[in-house]
Amino acid sequence: MTTRNITNNRLLAVACVIFLLLVLAACGGGGGGQAAIPEPAADDCGLTSVLENGACRTFALRIDERIATPFTESGQPVGLEVVLLKPPHEGRFPVIVFHHGSTGNGSDPSLFGLTFTSKSVAQYFVERGWIVAFPQRRGRGQSDGLYDEGFKPDRSSYSCQEDLALAGAARALDDLDVVTDWIRLRADVDTTRMLVGGASRGGILAVAHVARRPDVYLGAVNFVGGWISEGCGDYRAINRALFVEGARFPGPTLWLYGENDSFYSLAYSRTNFESFSMAGGLGEMVEMARAPGLNGHFIINDLESWRPPMDSFLAQQ
Repeated sequence: MTTRNITNNRLLAVACVIFLLLVLAACGGGGGGQAAIPEPAADDCGLTSVLENGACRTFALRIDERIATPFTESGQPVGLEVVLLKPPHEGRFPVIVFHHGSTGNGSDPSLFGLTFTSKSVAQYFVERGWIVAFPQRRGRGQSDGLYDEGFKPDRSSYSCQEDLALAGAARALDDLDVVTDWIRLRADVDTTRMLVGGASRGGILAVAHVARRPDVYLGAVNFVGGWISEGCGDYRAINRALFVEGARFPGPTLWLYGENDSFYSLAYSRTNFESFSMAGGLGEMVEMARAPGLNGHFIINDLESWRPPMDSFLAQQ
């Protein structure tokens, strides 16, 4: 093999790796075009078990549900997928409804069909006797309908234009209302102890939505929340509008953000928290540092880091 062929083969291999990484950029926040590479699972025990002393210990029962909605598209009813993780015994439990983020910059439709769950969130809450619900909004996961949360007119990626982005957020909030009403009807849910939470786009939705339903939720948990990533068009106005909307909620909120976030710097996220607070919102913002080289947008995976502030937040409820 010649030197030229070796070089070409190496270049091809590098190009393939770069392409694969771009395809895997699924779990990010807004539509600014920055890609965040998902991190590998901590163990091979699956969603409902954790590795302890060399063996997988089951901590939760998984239930997959499909719920009816008032929505129709092309004359067909639209149902939503909800994954429930709950304690493996009978009873009525408090619940946190935890919402997913976007898909990087929205340019890869193959990512829309991935069902979002978080093992760290599930383990934390289920082991404390809570149900965790992971709903998938319209067009995401195995939910029906068009995924239409603020795209450009050609649907090539998310829009950074204020009117289009906020229209997409309003559509998402309608989905949150439907899921909330469904959760409250479950016989295994203690409706006096309900929280709403989420990561990235799900985090900002949780803050905005809790103000819509103060009669239902005790508080909101926001992991690295934002609708449109920093530097993308009207991002300041878009994110501020949604956070300020949540300031009407009279109860507590917990904001968890990390250094080295590829979508939202800590300095920028502080300005969002300041806008929320100045509008009357109640909350605490906790800043975290991950291990060197890790993306701060995925602090949700660092259970031991956010356990103490979450313990304090739950003690308020």
